[in-house]
Amino acid sequence: MTKIKISKDHIEIKGHAFFDESGKDIVCAALSCITITSINGILSIDKDSIKYHQGQGLIEIDILKHTKEVDALISNMINLLKELELQYKKNIQIEEV
Repeated sequence: MTKIKISKDHIEIKGHAFFDESGKDIVCAALSCITITSINGILSIDKDSIKYHQGQGLIEIDILKHTKEVDALISNMINLLKELELQYKKNIQIEEV
């Protein structure tokens, strides 16, 4: 199961969704697409607004600046992740801390 922890200044997405085997998992692909697209959008607006780290089964985002645009993109990303969680409750768990 992919576990997502969300706080005001930090987002952590960790683990494999186990919807299918690695390389064929549409849930992991959707999670990655939502997250990386959001990161790229934010960085295109302000490259100093976030810092992120991507590793094997892990994406961490530190929000360094809260601007209207950055917060809108983060909010959109979180809403998309929550919609995905509704469809795949056995594969994604979101915790807001």
